[in-house]
Amino acid sequence: MGNEPLTHLINPQVKDIQISGIRKISNLVSTYKDAITLTIGQPDFPTPDHILRAAEQAVADHRTTYTPNPGLPELRQAVSEFVQRKYGQTYSAANEIIVTTGASQALDITLRTILTEGAEVILPGPIYPGYEPLVRLCGGVPVYVDTRDNGFKLTAELLEPHLTERTRCIILCYPSNPTGRVMTESELADMAQLLEHRDVFVISDEIYSELIYDAPHRSIALLPGMREKTIVINGLSKSHSMTGWRIGFTLAPAYISEHMVKVHQYNVTCASSISQYAAIEALTNGIDDALPMKAEYVKRRDFVYDRLVGMGFELAKPEGAFYLFPSIQRFGLSSMEFTMKLLEQQRVAVVPGDAFSTYGEGYIRISYAYGMDVLERAMDKMEAFVKAL
Repeated sequence: MGNEPLTHLINPQVKDIQISGIRKISNLVSTYKDAITLTIGQPDFPTPDHILRAAEQAVADHRTTYTPNPGLPELRQAVSEFVQRKYGQTYSAANEIIVTTGASQALDITLRTILTEGAEVILPGPIYPGYEPLVRLCGGVPVYVDTRDNGFKLTAELLEPHLTERTRCIILCYPSNPTGRVMTESELADMAQLLEHRDVFVISDEIYSELIYDAPHRSIALLPGMREKTIVINGLSKSHSMTGWRIGFTLAPAYISEHMVKVHQYNVTCASSISQYAAIEALTNGIDDALPMKAEYVKRRDFVYDRLVGMGFELAKPEGAFYLFPSIQRFGLSSMEFTMKLLEQQRVAVVPGDAFSTYGEGYIRISYAYGMDVLERAMDKMEAFVKAL
């Protein structure tokens, strides 16, 4: 008895969690040495040089100690000024902004703060797979809304039937991963009107806010009655190509932030000091670092979209982020079957749609955060694959 693994003592909520479908396919692809991969949502641009130099200077100055739990005061001030200038969001650096270890940890501390056992969290499906496990770890209940027949957008009309007395939170992620869709101002206004007088939180994941192509970013937190119930999540991974630096932040009213920072304190103490000094540079002197990247993403989006349409795929044209989410239903294959055949026959890797909940079945996700030469080769191989089908 005493030498057997104590598997039965492991938290069942943890045992039930699956490794992300994105990571599963990425790990599989790594065994195909000649594969062209279009799987990871990571900018292919290097972190800008001036940010690297700021980090080097922080190391040279031995700025390697703990920082205040919510982050360096000058970084929180930089965050405050950045979102005010860019999006018209007004948050106090003193008590409404927390610097986190990436947007993922920001989500974790937010959900831990607002959820109790049995609380329902509404998620638009298909959706990034990182939300549901965090909800379940908090004892929450994910409630999916099918957005497939609505251009992958969660509107007030779709949302209303799913609201119950147990609804604690709605998660919005626009621009969307995996679809690249963006909610319009009128769609956000309708949702705000529906929620204004309800006791429900909104988590607005705005990590792709700097990568909206044809319109300014608009946050639901700016609409009447919404600021006091909205927690905005953002960070530098996508905007400044700083995925590995792990800098995110939360923007939320002081009455929520004062409790979130307690969870954050016991969770990680503080974000990396060196990354925080780099982040100050990113948000001040690098305030427009995303613009040249965004211009390149537009070219890539248009190229891949046109090629896919030319192959006969049905898909919505994304307005942001760097993903396309074409339907593969006409081929009579599951998303995993399509993905595996494409990988084995043409050595092109994409993510099966069912990685983004069951509502993603019948689709694949293609990331165009890769150079044009890679995208051209991948589309040529994909076209040959489709013709052979």
